[in-house]
Amino acid sequence: MLQQAAAIRTRELSPLELADHYLDRIERLNAQVGAYVTVDAEHVREQARAAEKRVLEAAGPEELPPLHGVPIPIKDLNMVKDVRATLGSRAFSDLVGFVDDSVVTLLRQAGCVLLGKTTTPEFGLPCYTESAVAPPARTPWDLERSAGGSSGGAAAAVASGLAPAAQGSDGGGSIRIPSSVCGLFGIKPTRGRVSQGPVVPDLFGLATNGPIARGVRDAAALLDAMARPMPGDLYMAPPLPAGETFLGYADRPPRRLRIARSAEPAVHGVEVHPDCLAAYEEASALLEELGHEVVELPPVLGADLVPVFETLWGVMATLTPVEPDKEHLLQPLTRWLRERGNAVGASQLFQAHAMLQSALRQAFPVMNEFDAILHPTLAQPPRPLGYFHDQEPEENFARQKAFTPFCAVYNVSGQPAVNVPLHWNADGLPIGVMLAGRLGGEATLISLSAQLEQARPWGDRKPPIWTA
Repeated sequence: MLQQAAAIRTRELSPLELADHYLDRIERLNAQVGAYVTVDAEHVREQARAAEKRVLEAAGPEELPPLHGVPIPIKDLNMVKDVRATLGSRAFSDLVGFVDDSVVTLLRQAGCVLLGKTTTPEFGLPCYTESAVAPPARTPWDLERSAGGSSGGAAAAVASGLAPAAQGSDGGGSIRIPSSVCGLFGIKPTRGRVSQGPVVPDLFGLATNGPIARGVRDAAALLDAMARPMPGDLYMAPPLPAGETFLGYADRPPRRLRIARSAEPAVHGVEVHPDCLAAYEEASALLEELGHEVVELPPVLGADLVPVFETLWGVMATLTPVEPDKEHLLQPLTRWLRERGNAVGASQLFQAHAMLQSALRQAFPVMNEFDAILHPTLAQPPRPLGYFHDQEPEENFARQKAFTPFCAVYNVSGQPAVNVPLHWNADGLPIGVMLAGRLGGEATLISLSAQLEQARPWGDRKPPIWTA
């Protein structure tokens, strides 16, 4: 992505040529990977022609925004004005974006060409991307397996070479999960770092927008473009020091860090697959080789919070308004979650918030003793298509909890967390590890991840479809 931006700024590469390159790949390969639900090729070319005109009219590269002419897709949970927005649901198959989401506004200001809308499950609720409005998103490392979710289309696009990087969102792991199963670097920022506005309410503060990319520098640069508070935001992340950028931290090695680690799932009875433990142990050893102190994490934010999170997740499922005559169009899992959410009373909801706040007040003094915390990103390797979706809702949800017992805790706490693609198993499937940081600590995670990327480069690993 950054190489493309640099080539456009020096006129070595045309924004229209670049857009056509991705449009051609999307036309040829999207049916195989299920990355996009909506692509308006002429609208993309119109944006690219406007970007090209600005390059030609600019007195010099310094007049152009940092990502000028770079194609970036938007997740189909986010509004793009005058572009279809299905939210992954047949109930919204005719909806057209009536405003740009704040993150879209900021990406436009950074110069991005909006490439299309990437697939998402209904309302972004599951950890896989299979819906009734688009083909399932598949990891290009094994097209019989899911790309994860709910930013599965975004990750499939980047991993398949159908986009240089992508915008995603994460309310319970939805950037980190697909990044892990697609072999990518993804950042869930600190709560309040990236605006959720102006349409989506951020009442619970669980969800945030963030970047998915092949490498750390590209993700950091995309986060720089996204990370600006907007009017009406309920949460505000601590700002970077004056003059600093996240990209700058990607080029700066970290000091010796104190890193805690844990492979103990927050969900009772979950066993972590040996491949995920192998990735975790290898990452631990690499961190020590790089000079960092690695210690065991004391027990914090345990299984007693899982039902509390489930309460909030059920209520979140009700926040998308659905006309009564369209409720029957919803997926079984969505209806089941909305039924659970509608059964929650106001006092129960406030009690859930109070329990979380009490738990966090006890946990932060412990977690803040460490510069970062290491976990497996997932408890299992990438799952086959239908592994979740073909089950009855209760079994579906139970399988999702067993698959991703590590991610959601950092949506509850609001801390930043990243997936780092350091490991591939014997079957050639990517197995990520997760690093979480202190509130406002994205810079440390980016610096540390860049150090890991330099020590164990993953950029040369590409699935076969990459060269198709």
